[in-house]
Amino acid sequence: MPKIEVNEELFFSLAGKRWKTREELEMALTCAKAELDEDSDKNLAEAERTLKIELNDTNRPDLWGTAGCARQLRVYHGGKKPFYPFFSVPGDMKAAQKRVIVEDSVRAVRPWLAGFIAHGKSITDAGLRDMIQTQEKLAWNYGRKRRAISMGVYRTALIKWPVHYRALDPDSVSFVPLQWELCDGHPAEKTSFTLREILKKHPKGREYAFIQEHEPLHPLLLDDKGAILSYPPVINSADLGAVRPGDSELFIELTGTDISAVTHAASIAACDFADQGWTIEPVEICYGYDTPFGRTLTTPFYFQQPVFCGLERIRKFLGEALDGKTCVAALERMGCKAEKRKDVEAGSTDLVEGVRAWPPEYRNDYLHAADVMEDVMLGRGLETFAPERPRDFTIGRLSPVTIFSRKVKEILVGAGFQEMIYNYLGSKKDLVTRMRGADERIIRIANPMTENYEYVRDSPLANLAASEAMSANAAYPHKIFEVGKVAYKDPSRNYGTATRQYAGILHAGADANFNTIAALIQSLFYYLSREYTLQETGDPRFIPGRAAHIVRGGAPAGVFGEFHPELLENWDIKTPCTAAEIDLDLLIHE
Repeated sequence: MPKIEVNEELFFSLAGKRWKTREELEMALTCAKAELDEDSDKNLAEAERTLKIELNDTNRPDLWGTAGCARQLRVYHGGKKPFYPFFSVPGDMKAAQKRVIVEDSVRAVRPWLAGFIAHGKSITDAGLRDMIQTQEKLAWNYGRKRRAISMGVYRTALIKWPVHYRALDPDSVSFVPLQWELCDGHPAEKTSFTLREILKKHPKGREYAFIQEHEPLHPLLLDDKGAILSYPPVINSADLGAVRPGDSELFIELTGTDISAVTHAASIAACDFADQGWTIEPVEICYGYDTPFGRTLTTPFYFQQPVFCGLERIRKFLGEALDGKTCVAALERMGCKAEKRKDVEAGSTDLVEGVRAWPPEYRNDYLHAADVMEDVMLGRGLETFAPERPRDFTIGRLSPVTIFSRKVKEILVGAGFQEMIYNYLGSKKDLVTRMRGADERIIRIANPMTENYEYVRDSPLANLAASEAMSANAAYPHKIFEVGKVAYKDPSRNYGTATRQYAGILHAGADANFNTIAALIQSLFYYLSREYTLQETGDPRFIPGRAAHIVRGGAPAGVFGEFHPELLENWDIKTPCTAAEIDLDLLIHE
């Protein structure tokens, strides 16, 4: 979960209230689904104290900064809902004096951009640190390590407008990057590097090279005189992109691969600056190609849609019948605009009493009526709901699949295997590409926070292969297994997916071959008292002719064999491996 460090004095001033004790602050943070991870050191001067706050909700990136978290507390605890007059809405674009021209060359590389100007005050050292923290949190978590979103801040006084966003040959242009002195070779004076050199020599270039290095053209942000602002999403220039305490007019831009996420992140940043006393000036973005919002877009831009939730849904989930007026008041405490009305919930045809809510400019987490219900709950206050004893009497016991899984684990441990436990989410690179698989049945998360946890695994074998790839220095043989859940697309199910309990087994070593894994499977099924047959398989993860399907009751119950050499090479595994996966749900019943 995201954690932020906030300057105590700045946080309390933006929240409009100072909480005297840790307990009071803990209670206040509940409305943001947050908790105090670490209190400030009271021995320090107030201006130097730091609070560490953990956010327990990853779908509210607006809370990942001092201003955003303080805003939620301020509005919830009686503060006035902020008004942001600088937002454009569909069909009504604000007039903008500054313009960014997005050229067609970036369309296939990094196509989307949003930005704004902030002026009217000088940035302080604490404000600069907080801005950098917000920038990194948005880019790392929400922006999937800068792949989907990156943010740059520049000194507007040095920019000749309009700004141009274009893609160029990475060997054809060079500039002095920010923190150039950290580059390999430690140049004694400012040194220009080509874009390709930056990816190889600059610390930030090496960290984010995976985003651009495979592209023939790389994106670049320049002013009208050709002066370089930045090389998105890698590094700013050492001149226009070097913001310092005392700067009073800033240009903030965000680029990325998801126009909704980029636009939303720009809205968050603009609202944060506005809450801290800055004046926000919109910027006109002129595209050389069509976008979901049109060819000309003035940002910050409000694109979110209202969501309706029926009172019956609220009663069903919260256990208390709330009237429309109460629900509207609760939603307003969460920063939303709301009205009570009759309407139809999405996916239904029934006209019912309920509330319609418009998320504030800095939020984009209203996907379903349940999200409205959740905000009603938080806005009303968890402490206002009377505690109730459970009405149903149940007896706790282990499920049949758990009992059976434990038996499988005992057999495999007895055979000399070590149990492993893994995450159920992973990247497409690990779960599909490296495993020589196809992505027809793998489930992708619609709104992942990072590409490392973008897909739900449909097999435990990728996790086991990843462990083996990290274990080359350990004495052989390596024998590991895992028993856990997998999920995959299944059109025959009501929800289009199936979740199964699988056992995954991997044996690496000079003695790992088809005969050894076949003998292990035979022993496992013998001690489980289960019958099975084998069929030839063309599973691409295994060597043809050295693998077999496990069949039970006419249905496929698993597969085993010798890993394909290409798969081993993909994982940089240097020794032969055999592996198996077994659907335990098919084996439970005798």
